Amino acid sequence: MMWRKFLKDPGGVLLDEGLRGIARLTAMHPAAKPSRYGVTVTQNVAFGAEPWQRLDIYAPKQARGIPLLYLHGGGFRILSKETHWAMALSFARRGYTVFVSSYRLAPKHPFPAGLEDAAEALLWLHAHAKDYGLDANELVVAGESAGANLTVALAIATCWSRPEPYCQAIFQRGIALRAILPACGMLQVSDPDHRGTPRGFLRDRIVVIERDYLPPGRGPEITTSQAALADVVSYLESAPQPARPLPPSLAIYGGKDPIRKDSERLTPAWTRLGGHAEHELYPGQGHAFHAFVWTKSARAAWRRQHDFLDSVFGSAMKVVAAEA
Repeated sequence: MMWRKFLKDPGGVLLDEGLRGIARLTAMHPAAKPSRYGVTVTQNVAFGAEPWQRLDIYAPKQARGIPLLYLHGGGFRILSKETHWAMALSFARRGYTVFVSSYRLAPKHPFPAGLEDAAEALLWLHAHAKDYGLDANELVVAGESAGANLTVALAIATCWSRPEPYCQAIFQRGIALRAILPACGMLQVSDPDHRGTPRGFLRDRIVVIERDYLPPGRGPEITTSQAALADVVSYLESAPQPARPLPPSLAIYGGKDPIRKDSERLTPAWTRLGGHAEHELYPGQGHAFHAFVWTKSARAAWRRQHDFLDSVFGSAMKVVAAEA
C-alpha cells in the first residue's frame, strides 16, 4: 500500500513521513511532556461509531471549563491528530481542555468526508462537554491549513441553515461558537492557480490537494454547488447575511506562505457579514510556521492567539491564565 502511494505521489509520501518523524522526535524532548505542565492526555476517545472517529483529549489540571476542538492540517491528505500534539499542548497549558480530532483523508475519502467527521466531532463535544466539566456554550474551534478550512466550515454551519445533513444537524442543535482560530488556512481548494503561486514543489502540492480532495468534475464551479464548503472564503464573499451572529475570528499566517492570500481574504469577507475578524501577518514566515514552537515567530504567534482568546473570554480568563 505504501509503495502504491509513493509511486502515485512520491512528494506527498516523503512529506508525510518526514513531518510525522519530526513530530515523533520532538515529542520525546522532556519539555514536550504534557505531565510537566499538569496536562493529562487521553487518547482515542470515540466520538462516533466508525474506527477513524477518535479524539485525543488534553485535560489541564488548571482547567477553565472551556472546550476547544482542534482540527489538524495536512492538505486534507496527510498527518493526524498525533502529529499535532504541540498545538494541543500549547492550548492546554493555557487552561483549555483540548479535543484533537481525527477525520478521513483524501484521496480515499474526498470532500465532504473530512468535514462530515469534523461536524460529528463538534456535535459529540457539544453533547458531552458537561461530562468533562466543560461549558458547551463556550466552544472554541481552531485548526491550521486544511484544519483552518474545516474550522471555518463548521462556523458557517452554526450560522447559516444549509442543506447538507451534517450542517443541518449543527444548525438545528443551536450550537454557537465563542471564537474560531483558522491559522494559515487553505480556504479555497478549487482553482489552485488563483493565488499565482510560482511553479515548483509548493504549487505541485496545492494542485494535488485539489485533485484528491474535490469530487471529480467539480472544478471552479464548486462555489455554486453543495460542495461550496470546500471553498469557504469564496462562500463568505458572496453569502447572504447569516441567520445567527458570526463568532470572533483570528487568522495568523506567514508572509512567505504560498496560500497566504486565502487568509488575507477572510477578514474582509467576515466583517462584510457583521462578524469581528482579526488577522496577523508574520513577515518571512512560511506555511504553518507556528508549529515550530521553539522559534521566535512561533512564540509570538501563540501569544497573539492566546491574547485574542483572552479578549473574547474577558478578564476572569486572564486571572486563571496567570495561575496556570
